[in-house]
Amino acid sequence: MGKDDRLAERTTDTTATGPGEPTGGASRVGGGRTGVGRTTALLVAAGLVLTALNLRPAVAGLGPLLAEVRTGLGMSGTVAGLLTSAPALCFALFGGLAPRLARRFGPTTVVAGAVLVLALGLLLRPLAGSTAVFLGTSALALGGIAVGNVLMPVLVKRWFPDRVGTMTGLYSMALALGTAAAAALTVPVVRALDADWRFGLGMWAGLALLALLPWTAVLLRHRATERARASATGTAPSGERVGSGPPIGQTPAAELRITRSRTAWALGLFFGLQATGAYVVLGWLPQILRDAGVPATTAGVLLAVTMGMGVPLSFVLPRLAARLGHQGPLVAALGVSGLAGYLGLLLAPAAGAWAWALLLGVANCAFPLVLTMIGMRARTHAGVIKLSGFVQGTGYLLSVPGPLLVGVLHDAFGGWRAPLLMMAALVVVQMGVGVVAGRDRCVEDDVPVRH
Repeated sequence: MGKDDRLAERTTDTTATGPGEPTGGASRVGGGRTGVGRTTALLVAAGLVLTALNLRPAVAGLGPLLAEVRTGLGMSGTVAGLLTSAPALCFALFGGLAPRLARRFGPTTVVAGAVLVLALGLLLRPLAGSTAVFLGTSALALGGIAVGNVLMPVLVKRWFPDRVGTMTGLYSMALALGTAAAAALTVPVVRALDADWRFGLGMWAGLALLALLPWTAVLLRHRATERARASATGTAPSGERVGSGPPIGQTPAAELRITRSRTAWALGLFFGLQATGAYVVLGWLPQILRDAGVPATTAGVLLAVTMGMGVPLSFVLPRLAARLGHQGPLVAALGVSGLAGYLGLLLAPAAGAWAWALLLGVANCAFPLVLTMIGMRARTHAGVIKLSGFVQGTGYLLSVPGPLLVGVLHDAFGGWRAPLLMMAALVVVQMGVGVVAGRDRCVEDDVPVRH
């Protein structure tokens, strides 16, 4: 029995089904093991990809227009600095709501609602006439993203339990593509249309509305199926009851003391450290290179190269990770790449700029790896919901101070030596906790159960 087969065997359950959810394990695209048809599976796959494309443009599209936004709204430097830390903070705060919402309504319904909230935030943000309204609508959009962040691994596990690596890779690749596209296209589109920052931020709402279409179709098909079943049996529709109970022998999610799990904490720390690295690279790499004498245009291209590395690798790494019994070797390889990138920036930032950008781009692919591990470190769908909420909530909260601390150290020591040494040290810690998180062990194995 291969790794994919063992994974499928241990991840099929019927916990916490909700509207539009498969009721006994999910199907692979092209043929349902449990009655989930090809059309529904393809709609879900399309929903995953389109949703992933929307999980970063609200953040990545703001950076290139931040100067214009500050001028247009009279925004202070302090508030602008707050905006750079707002994504991680909102992801931590709002992501904690996702598990409870998913248990109540089902993850498919909740993700569809999250995409709608994101679209509303993106539509309303350009209409803001004051800094307070801009921050509020930004938080609305980021709240939708936060819920989507947590539940995407859950949907993969629920609908495609025997294709966790492939589907995680597919939506991770889409997420990286959405990030790179927003960063690269927002300003050129605004300039080409002779528009302003309001159009540049608002145009991404169209992509969010597009992502609603497949989820709406899935939910409508489910409702039609329920009505047909009720008509055939002469009974009333089920009313989409949620949480019909776990199968015998499975640990209910409510009984999982997730904070007692060493595996969960290792995943949370790993997630937080890789997110810290990603935010530091996104926010500070161009400035590090410019201070070393690299032209501003070239520094921007190098950042795009770093972000672009995630597109192909985000598809390959999850598939490879799902086939391994222990993901530690992948954690170590990505960590060594990051360590080399930071030390290269320290010793020869301009001379080896292209090499360091590529190495840091490889290191940033720890993100799709940890998403894959979330889906593999719990046996039940409900367990994945709880684990994903804990890991991402903890991880994003841990990542908040990182970019700010880099700026503080730069000002305190008058250069980039101290910040880069700090980042190199964090990579070493990341490798250690990542190896622990990569063990072939589930949270149900080390979490006490309430009786």
